[in-house]
Amino acid sequence: MPRDVDLFVIGGGSGGVRAARTAAATGARVALAEDRRMGGTCVIRGCVPKKLMVFASEFREQAALARGYGWNAEAGAFEWRKFRARLDAELDRLEGVYRNLLTSSGVTIHDARAQVSDPNTVELEDGTRVSARHILVATGGHPMRPDVPNATLGMVSDDIFKMEELPESMLVVGGGYIACEFACILNGMGVEVTQFYRGPQILRGFDDEARDIVARRMREQGIDLQVNTNVVDVRPAGVDRAEGRFSKQNDNGGSASATGSVVAKATNGAERRFASLLFATGRAPNSKDIGLEMAGVAVDRRGAIEVDAYSQTAVPSIYAIGDVTDRINLTPVAIREGQAFTETVFKGNPTAPDHNLVASTVFTQPELGTVGLTEEAAREQEEIEVYSTSFNPMRTAFGDRPNQVLMKLVVSRASRKVLGCHIVSDGAGELIQMVGIAVKAGLTKEDFDRTVAVHPTMSEELVTMQTPTRAT
Repeated sequence: MPRDVDLFVIGGGSGGVRAARTAAATGARVALAEDRRMGGTCVIRGCVPKKLMVFASEFREQAALARGYGWNAEAGAFEWRKFRARLDAELDRLEGVYRNLLTSSGVTIHDARAQVSDPNTVELEDGTRVSARHILVATGGHPMRPDVPNATLGMVSDDIFKMEELPESMLVVGGGYIACEFACILNGMGVEVTQFYRGPQILRGFDDEARDIVARRMREQGIDLQVNTNVVDVRPAGVDRAEGRFSKQNDNGGSASATGSVVAKATNGAERRFASLLFATGRAPNSKDIGLEMAGVAVDRRGAIEVDAYSQTAVPSIYAIGDVTDRINLTPVAIREGQAFTETVFKGNPTAPDHNLVASTVFTQPELGTVGLTEEAAREQEEIEVYSTSFNPMRTAFGDRPNQVLMKLVVSRASRKVLGCHIVSDGAGELIQMVGIAVKAGLTKEDFDRTVAVHPTMSEELVTMQTPTRAT
């Protein structure tokens, strides 16, 4: 039976766009639907604008460091409106780039919400039905709010980039990488930041030694990080909880509705007013209300689409990639999955995306770069040696600024392979990309040892550590 297209992609994020373009390059007829801005979470609501905010937030500390080197430098006040105007323009430019990439590849774009009607049909919101030999779901995920009273008074990560003004104070709720990154960003921009996390330490799942250092540095930079603490109630500032009404003025003499400030109650019973509130308490797949169940596609209890090693669902004609599958929720992984999909379906070269030893970075200040096993996970698996060193690097030590760098290798005692590497430092993301190649290649500690150091650098420590810090 003839179809309108060979492939219909639902979702215009990085993974969906890569799959659409590479499939079209094989001569396939491809259409793509996106009901929000082209580029998806990473380009419009995540990685790219967040990283630009990271850059902006670092200049205050850089000015302080410059004074230690003899420069008469002052950072001055951060102008959010000026920055946001530049940010909006850059995101508009990038969205245009993504559109041009699709159209120049011959992909038909539908700026509309799409649903799966049956295993070979997609229906657009205007009622248009498009038949397809294959359907690829790449709808990504979305931030969630916790189940607490008045949670809608708080922002989620998507909202940060749309703020009209930079608040004087903010409560960040959460302890994952998104919460920690925005806590550091906002603190660097001059916001008084408090962070609540319900667990005993932030960045659960990362190497314990590394996350301890990140937490310590966050506190040293002025972030009021409170662990084993959560929010149990939120109300608008100015609301009298006992009488359930607004008082005339808030503590600063202004109207609560004008300031938008909130009062948050913590698990220890303490209440405190904040100018703004950010919930960074997790994300969920965008799988609801797009017809998956009707078509026979299985989803798990979190809403993640269940796929096999080749990203194929239980319905042979329907595939899914990216965050909607909740495998490894990173943009480069979604792009690789999109490429592997094309290899499998349109090039006759069955390719399972490789999810092993994926390097990543938490863009806190300092950054945390990681690849492979944590010390804790490796110890459970086999006997290991740990090589680690922590120090204040030359750059900040000379400038009389507090800092702490960690260089750490986790090594198998049996095979001598480097099982994991964890770096806490400025620029850790740039460093871990290169180390990731070595770990992925299965190099041993002796391979690292044979590499001549580049001096003076922080990263030379990775090839000069001769004695294990500890062994199990």
